[in-house]
Amino acid sequence: MPGPFKVIALCGSARFRETFRQVQQKLTLAGNIVLCPVFFDDVQPDAAMKNMLDQQHRQRIDMADEVLVINVDDYIGQSTGAEIDYAVRTGKPVRYLT
Repeated sequence: MPGPFKVIALCGSARFRETFRQVQQKLTLAGNIVLCPVFFDDVQPDAAMKNMLDQQHRQRIDMADEVLVINVDDYIGQSTGAEIDYAVRTGKPVRYLT
């Protein structure tokens, strides 16, 4: 059995959910462990929940070997930009899909 597996955290806008799914599948089948944000269809988070979800995603970045930014059409929103800044500050390599 191969291993250890590279751990990759995906970051990007929730508007690219289908791209996240495709990239997650491709990377997983290539032998990686993929950490993704969780997208909710029926929940509008309040400030406290948004803060908790942001902390969870920073912990995903901490657990990862690298970060892959899902930046369809070169779009990077404010939250994704903050995640990239965090990854860089903590020494994680950051790659971009496009």
